[in-house]
Parts: sequence; structure tokens; C-alpha cells
Amino acid sequence: MTVEEFEEFYAQAVARLTGQLYVMLGDLHEAQDVVQEAFVKGWSRRGQLDRDGQPEAWVRTVAWRLAVSRWRFRRRTADAWQRSGAPPHVEGPGPEQVALVEALRELPARQRRTLTLHYVCDLTVEQIAGETGLSASSVKTHLVRGRAALSHRLQDPRIEEAPGV
Repeated sequence: MTVEEFEEFYAQAVARLTGQLYVMLGDLHEAQDVVQEAFVKGWSRRGQLDRDGQPEAWVRTVAWRLAVSRWRFRRRTADAWQRSGAPPHVEGPGPEQVALVEALRELPARQRRTLTLHYVCDLTVEQIAGETGLSASSVKTHLVRGRAALSHRLQDPRIEEAPGV
């Protein structure tokens, strides 16, 4: 992949990948950071990205792994703070968060990632299995359970079912 091809790929994919990671992570700033860092890593691997034929999947996977690494680091830091007796600073969710992102945050990470890859990234079950390392049956299970959980969480409590329905 030439410099121009990489720049074109970046221009076409950065917003889409940032949106996908935002849905997976529930944090826009974190999504922007990990996508940018993944593209930086991809810059030095331009030739290999071209040979793989799926540079967007590679960047998405690297961004996801970067986010997981950051979560682990934050967890270790929070554990260290707890051991030292100092309370960690945790900010609550802002009012600008949409109901879908809040509902997705409540799901287990694998369900959230699987739902995002299927509905936002428009990947098939087999593609998701290849990208996540899960079996196709596990992907299907995460999709079914995630949809059920979202259906329950996204119901409007102001709407009551009519008797006998």
C-alpha cells in the first residue's frame, strides 16, 4: 500500500471505525484514541495491510486490543490505589450519553463487541468468528443473548402493556 493509498484508506475508514469502536466501548474519546493509535501502527505495516486484503478489520482488531490493554492498565492502577487506601477518581456517565450506549455498557464485553461487529460493522457470523477467535456457535449465542438483553433494557417504562396482550 503506497502512502497515497494509505491516506485514502484512512480518509474513508477513520470515521466509520471510530463510530464502531465508540459503540463497542461506550466512550467516544477512548474510541478516537485507540483508532488513531491503531492507524499509527498500521502506517508502519502498510505493505502487509495491503497483502492481507482486509486493512479495516486489522485496524479495528488492533484498536480493540489497545482498548483492552488500557482497561487492564486502569484496573491495575485502581487496584493499586485501593491497596494504598486512596479512593480512585471515577466520573459518572454524562447526560449526553444515548440510551443505546448506556444499554450496551451494561452488556458483557463479548456480547457488546459481537453485537457491534454484526450490526454496526455489518459482519457475518463467520467474519465475526474469524475476527474474535470465537466459534460460530458462540457468536450466535452472544448475538441472541445480547439482543434479548438490549430488548429488555431499551423498553420504555412509560409504555404499559395492555391487559390481555
